[in-house]
Amino acid sequence: MSIEVSNESGLDVSEEELISVARFVIDKMNVNPGAELSMVLLDTAAMADLHMRWMDLPGPTDVMSFPMDELEPGGRPDASEPGPSMLGDIVLCPQFAAEQAKAAGHDVEHELALLTVHGVLHLLGYDHAEADEEKEMFALQRQLLEDWYHDQAQLYRRNRQAERDSSLLGKSEYFMTPAADDQL
Repeated sequence: MSIEVSNESGLDVSEEELISVARFVIDKMNVNPGAELSMVLLDTAAMADLHMRWMDLPGPTDVMSFPMDELEPGGRPDASEPGPSMLGDIVLCPQFAAEQAKAAGHDVEHELALLTVHGVLHLLGYDHAEADEEKEMFALQRQLLEDWYHDQAQLYRRNRQAERDSSLLGKSEYFMTPAADDQL
């Protein structure tokens, strides 16, 4: 799976984290592993321009998704499975996300992870225009984000344990070498 990130926002954002959450969602949604995704991070002025051009709405927004027209949505249980092609583009505005994060009382990294999940779900055919669609999409979004955080916590614990094991194994060499008087 290929995920490319282009940060044109002027802000320092963890591209690795965005890729991690996007890859996790794509894997969990059983999208063909040969699929490609492009993510672009824009400043508020560029996002406002894009928002006006594509949605005819003034001002910036947090996330926009542009699915590829020739690709059938593949994340929904009732849709056909996509082949190895381009899923589409997700455009994020970290500055707008930072304002939302502050208002919601969490950090910008969480907000960007949430918006990435949201964007991928839109690429897979999910929407929230109707109340029942919103309920379905937001419940799935919440669950995927929780699962990703759980996966990240397990990975952190495994890495910490591997570091401790390596440290202990490094110290064990003192016990494994024969003492000088034992060799006589």
